[in-house]
Amino acid sequence: MAKEEPTRKLIAENRRARFDYFLEDTVEAGLVLTGTEVKALREGRANIAESYASAEGRDLVLINAYIPEYGPANRFNHEPRRHRKILLHRRQIDKMIVAVQREGRTIVPTRLYWDAKGRAKLELAVAKGKSAPDKRQATAERDWARDKARLMKDHG
Repeated sequence: MAKEEPTRKLIAENRRARFDYFLEDTVEAGLVLTGTEVKALREGRANIAESYASAEGRDLVLINAYIPEYGPANRFNHEPRRHRKILLHRRQIDKMIVAVQREGRTIVPTRLYWDAKGRAKLELAVAKGKSAPDKRQATAERDWARDKARLMKDHG
C-alpha cells in the first residue's frame, strides 16, 4: 500500500523564490512564535515573500516575515515584522551557515504551513541567485510550456 502524504495546510508560500533563485537544499524547520502570532497565522494572513533567514550568533533567524497583528489581542500584540528564531538541529544550522559564508548562498523560506500535529512549520531552502539571462530563460520556458499545453488541448 502506498504511503500517504502527511496533511499540510498551507499558510503562505514564497512563489517568487523559484523565479529569483536556484533552490538547492530544502529543510523543514520550526519557528518560535508568540500566542498572538499563532492566532494571526490561524487566520491565514501571513506573508513570507520578502523574507530571508540569517545567522545571528549561532542561531538562524527569520527576518522580514510579515505576520499581522491579531485584532482581539489589543495591547498584548506582537511586532508584525520582528525577527523570529528558527528551530533546527545544530548540525543543520552549521551546514546552512557554512553555505552562506563560504559559498555565497542565501537561505530563503519557501513555504509556511501547519503540519499534521497543528504546529507551524517553515520550509527553508539554500539558494543560489539567478542572473537576468537565467530569469529570462525560465520565463521563456514557462511560456512555451503553457502554449504547448494549449496546443495539445486544442489538437489532441
